[in-house]
Amino acid sequence: QVKLVESGGDLVQTGGSLRLSCVASGRFPRINSMGWYRQAPGKEREQVAYVTNDGTTNVTDSVNGRFTISRDNAKNTIYLQMNNVKSDDTAIYKCYLKIHRTIVYWGQGTQVTVSS
Repeated sequence: QVKLVESGGDLVQTGGSLRLSCVASGRFPRINSMGWYRQAPGKEREQVAYVTNDGTTNVTDSVNGRFTISRDNAKNTIYLQMNNVKSDDTAIYKCYLKIHRTIVYWGQGTQVTVSS
């Protein structure tokens, strides 16, 4: 059984930094992508960033230049470095694993709260 476990969510002040981690355990195809969605109260779910197994990355426009996604294949772990956070970044951040263009697994989520 594949399991995704996120960590790193916290309360942070505007302009501060956080690093989220997501560790995948279990057996899954080597060719895949992993990424982050977020959902804030009263807002639609938003894809934040993803990274493929070969290192191709993408971040959504609203966080471009502030957030960076990276991956350590040896550890089956992805990271989301969040810099210069804003109040709009407050959300539950969930990690996912996509296989053959389909999100197959989700983590439980980690709360990020940005205070002014």
